[in-house]
Amino acid sequence: MAYIKWAFIILFWGTIVAALHYTLPHHDIVRVTDTYEKRIDPGENSLFWAAQDVGSDATTPNRDVFFIQTRLANGNVMVYRNEDTGWSWPPYFKLNSSNLQAEAADMKSSAEAPKWVAMRHYGWRNEFISIFPNAVKIWQVDSPDVRIIPWFNILFLVVFGALAWAIYVRWRRFREARIDPMVESVEDSLYAAGDAIDEKRGRFRRWLDTWRK
Repeated sequence: MAYIKWAFIILFWGTIVAALHYTLPHHDIVRVTDTYEKRIDPGENSLFWAAQDVGSDATTPNRDVFFIQTRLANGNVMVYRNEDTGWSWPPYFKLNSSNLQAEAADMKSSAEAPKWVAMRHYGWRNEFISIFPNAVKIWQVDSPDVRIIPWFNILFLVVFGALAWAIYVRWRRFREARIDPMVESVEDSLYAAGDAIDEKRGRFRRWLDTWRK
């Protein structure tokens, strides 16, 4: 029973951590190498694509999506999609994918004359299932060594942790005041019933013994 309890706890908090890591904004310092538009047909990975852009036909199975190709300071390639989130989840309320694509195209640079930019995004990059992080904002920075402090993430996690702790404390008090006494009462009743059965069984055996004599 203890293994099932811990497995459930690990699964629950693992899901929460994964959802927060996917949804909260991240920042990369990159150099834009290209921007393009590509027709995509969401399939099994449709969960990791945003809804149709605002004003588009939501019943269309495929659509054109903006992409931004970049290189990180260490030379690795990173590709971002550039989709509106609209009023759906996650709640970035992004409606300016076309403007963001124009800004990214204007910031393209070469390895000989690099122009470094900060890319705010959410989501994951996974080549195996073809998913891309979604770019939210882009702006130019002085160098690839710029460090961006994620103040929003810090504040959100502090508030989330405080709420989770408050809920846990109230749940523990409720359990100690209401649930635990009820469970103990049921256990006592079961033990009492077991003792009564044992006592009756003992009397029956003693009665049988009188006949054997």
